Amino acid sequence: MTTLTLLVILLLVLVGGIVFGSLVYLAHRHPDWTQPLIVGLTGMGLLIALVTAIVARG
Repeated sequence: MTTLTLLVILLLVLVGGIVFGSLVYLAHRHPDWTQPLIVGLTGMGLLIALVTAIVARG
């Protein structure tokens, strides 16, 4: 892998961590939003699975 690819992967991991932390904070502060957040986290999980498959292939 090139350095650019590794930097893009690192960027995706960091952004994913920030988004995940934000969603956890929202679920903690607003418990009635928990169901929509679960759907959002499921979507993020699918996106991560797709990105992982693309990275592993390249």
